[in-house]
Amino acid sequence: MALGAAVLCLSVVYTLMSSNRHNVPVSSPQRPEKQSKDPLKIDPLNDLDWRAVEPAKYRPFKPIYHITMALKADTPSELITVDTDYLDRVSLRRQIISQHGALVHGCLPSGVEAVRELYHFLLHDHLPARFPTMFQLRDQGRQFENLVTGQTFPTDVPDDPAAALRILSETVEEDMFLLVGEPEGHRAVAFQCCFPSGFDPSSKVGKLLKEIHAPVPSYDKIGPSMERFFGKIEVGKNVKRTNWGIQTDGNLFHYERHDEPTSDAPLAAEAETDMSQAYARIELQTLSRLPKTRAVLFSFKTYLYSLRQLKEEGLGPQVADAIEGLKTGNAPGMWNYKGAPQWAEPVCRYLRA
Repeated sequence: MALGAAVLCLSVVYTLMSSNRHNVPVSSPQRPEKQSKDPLKIDPLNDLDWRAVEPAKYRPFKPIYHITMALKADTPSELITVDTDYLDRVSLRRQIISQHGALVHGCLPSGVEAVRELYHFLLHDHLPARFPTMFQLRDQGRQFENLVTGQTFPTDVPDDPAAALRILSETVEEDMFLLVGEPEGHRAVAFQCCFPSGFDPSSKVGKLLKEIHAPVPSYDKIGPSMERFFGKIEVGKNVKRTNWGIQTDGNLFHYERHDEPTSDAPLAAEAETDMSQAYARIELQTLSRLPKTRAVLFSFKTYLYSLRQLKEEGLGPQVADAIEGLKTGNAPGMWNYKGAPQWAEPVCRYLRA
């Protein structure tokens, strides 16, 4: 049974980064000292040692939960992030792809060109330029070498889009969905998603944005605005946001819905749950547009922060208030949607102890 809060792809269910000091990364060791004035330029991190980069800390916990878009400007350079977890994460992704196949990657015929564009952009343009100590081009640009894993892939896109998606899945940590605009709205046409939280990624491909979000409580309050925003995203004008949930294990692969548990019995007490294995699961989500196909790329990187760590930072009561705040605000259905009835009582008691 998956016990955790759903962080549905493309979800628009929490405020991103306010001026609250706990809602921004504590440190950004990857960020260059100066940002390029060219929005399409990739700023290189020439001296980056990925093994020394601690995962960024996001703390988007508010006492009252409101469903909102809450987007913040981002740059193309920040599309992909790496840190000390990189090798472990991409190795895990390779295992998940092998075990779950079409559950974690897929493409419709209408998404083939977008997949081809994304593959070439990341392997030929973005990754070698942004992270030259990790990724390099060989053989006059025909080969992409991952210096961390030792893998080499062609920069020419594989004929099979599934093969291209598998390569992307084990090269970056970010999960990705590609959407194209149609008269009736934006439709998901391709994806690679090894770290879902509370949803089956393969069930989203082929669906419109409003259909993808059908399970999300109170989505109708922002659905039309979200659809309009997707249509207006400009190339090089990326935006980002965060989303959070709680889970009582350290697994990154959770595809069962958290509001449909296999048992109705809540966790009775923290003594019955190993709180050292309880985590806040936070996604850093990014929206961008591919220049040639004009497809919208929704990508997200997943962070796990142990509740013990949050308590040590003095944030225990704040996180507990945020959990109980799921029942308040403009989307009270989030309490059930994120699976809170299963774990909220013992988790909040632990956080306030």
